[in-house]
Amino acid sequence: MKPTCSDADFINLFEQHGAAETARRLGIGERRIHERRARLEPKIGRQLVPPSIRTTRVGAEHAARLRFDIKNGVAIVGSDAHIWPGPMTTAMRAFVKACKGDFLDKAPDVVVMNGDVMDLSRISRHPPIGWENHPTVADEIEAAQEQLHKIELAIKRSCKLVWTLGNHDARFETRLATIAPEYARMNGFHLKDHFPAWSACWSVWINDDVVIKHRWKGGQGATRANALNAGKSMVTGHLHSSKVTPLSDYNGTRYGVDTGCLANPSHPAFTDYTEDSPKDWRSGFAVLTFHEGQLMQPELVQVWDDNHVQFRGKLHRV
Repeated sequence: MKPTCSDADFINLFEQHGAAETARRLGIGERRIHERRARLEPKIGRQLVPPSIRTTRVGAEHAARLRFDIKNGVAIVGSDAHIWPGPMTTAMRAFVKACKGDFLDKAPDVVVMNGDVMDLSRISRHPPIGWENHPTVADEIEAAQEQLHKIELAIKRSCKLVWTLGNHDARFETRLATIAPEYARMNGFHLKDHFPAWSACWSVWINDDVVIKHRWKGGQGATRANALNAGKSMVTGHLHSSKVTPLSDYNGTRYGVDTGCLANPSHPAFTDYTEDSPKDWRSGFAVLTFHEGQLMQPELVQVWDDNHVQFRGKLHRV
């Protein structure tokens, strides 16, 4: 990439305005901004941090919590993509279309990848099962970068991209911290270094009464238990079940939501450790619509067949 401004000016632009606005001001694509950022960081001996991450960071690796206000708008939440090299799943293709606003009333204001974006089975703490055919960490990261970049291209400029960390995502830094702790804080040793457009955190709070995080309670009653014990509407993944559970009491109605999985339930990563047993899983994601700051009944997009998803009583080709 031929620089369109000096390194010092580029650093100043990036850290004041972030990648999207820097790209707009320089009249180039956002991918080229991230490419130049990656080349500059080793040169200057530190990371370039966009304002959306710098102002919310707790600790060096990720923010504990990010908060957004949505008065009248939409957030879409997809979990458990478990991305491997190869074609995008039906649910992921639909997710990208939803990021553009396709088959929704409007384009989203916040897009959340709610954990386990990659599988990372090669560095699992569990004993290997059929690991010979599993992709390498580098292959998974490259595949995830490619698919998440499609989301980055699909969103409107003001949309926020957030990655709430999952237990599979945590394998990346856990493995490195275990075998090479001396390299902590070096560029490339944290998962977020490889996905600079995404703000990493443990949870997302919207309007103080909706919490999005990868997991909390387990079992068949997890969605109800989450809403009951949190005292707030809670959106999780992890269990891959795709369902909405309302809970009403003297405080009104709140919701426990399981977004399902962006992966195909027949994904080869799942076959070995489930021993090819039947799975009460469904592929899709969740749409959260807010009216005057209040969460309306959460909606689910669910895969119908290889080329269609169902949403609001219609089949949408993806």
